[in-house]
Amino acid sequence: MEQLKGFNVAVVGATGAVGQQMIKTLESRDFPISKLTLLSSKRSAGTKVLYKEVEVEVQEATPDSFKGIDIALFSAGGGVSKDLAPHAVKHGAIVVDNTSAFRMDQEVPLVVPEVNEEDLHTHKGIIANPNCSTIQMVVALQPLKEKYGLSKVLVSTYQAVSGSGAAAVDELHSQTKAILNEEAFEPKILPVKSDKKHYQIAFNAVPQIDVFTDNGFTYEEMKMINETKKIMHDQDLNVAATCVRIPVATGHSESVYFELDQDNVTVEEVKQLLSSAPGIVLQDDPSNQIYPMPADCVGSNDVFVGRIRKDLDAPNGFHMWVVSDNLLKGAAWNSVQIAESLIKLGIV
Repeated sequence: MEQLKGFNVAVVGATGAVGQQMIKTLESRDFPISKLTLLSSKRSAGTKVLYKEVEVEVQEATPDSFKGIDIALFSAGGGVSKDLAPHAVKHGAIVVDNTSAFRMDQEVPLVVPEVNEEDLHTHKGIIANPNCSTIQMVVALQPLKEKYGLSKVLVSTYQAVSGSGAAAVDELHSQTKAILNEEAFEPKILPVKSDKKHYQIAFNAVPQIDVFTDNGFTYEEMKMINETKKIMHDQDLNVAATCVRIPVATGHSESVYFELDQDNVTVEEVKQLLSSAPGIVLQDDPSNQIYPMPADCVGSNDVFVGRIRKDLDAPNGFHMWVVSDNLLKGAAWNSVQIAESLIKLGIV
């Protein structure tokens, strides 16, 4: 077999939760790397990270860090991406950005490989990785849209606290212990990392992720709405979202109602289509209490779908339950998968 060419790869935000998952994913996929460069803020520079049993020292990310880099995976916050991604492109790297900095830029493709891999051909140096909650939903919806047409999507999310970073997971754990021990505590992170009011997340559900916009939807909800339309190339698709943070460490869950363009589609046809679709694992046997749950999806790259049923009133309406690891398919794996697609398509 012909040996794959090796690439010089940089991970920006290498010490963060998603950055760490990116490094683990590159290793587990045996991504063809000639040289791995790990970058972070000045504060985290000097940290040693193990990659394939070799210690790699994390360096401070600067505009000159990208000389000789072929692919740069970014997950260090939107401000860092806006500042450094153009420099990476200038040095000849292709940037796969896991922040919201470029997602709605018309010049930047927003890609989920199972859905719109061909959009990678239109890149101008930067490719955006969608929001974690958007990714798993469009993976489940795309096969249905392709075969039957899709007109409406209503989604309610049950999102893990790791979507707000490692500190939010620590807060979930510390609050849980405090409540069980009947100790006082002060919420400091959720629902929004700002000087606004913070709420208890342990034993609670917080119907706010990100800040509210003027229309009453949060930015997280608007991300799902706008990103879904862009990824699916359908600005006429009706989409609405309600995003809720729940006391789960990892794994986003979604209740998705959708309407197809055809009235005569059966539940069995939907199940059969999704069971053979790329990136999807069907877990749907209610009689034996088999359905996706976040505790079972952690560590998997797949999107799990179950509880598929026909709506009782709309002949073209269906409900399904969609679960995925938000740090993997929702972030690190989708980014590395994009990089693999760039190689497969001969773009890099």
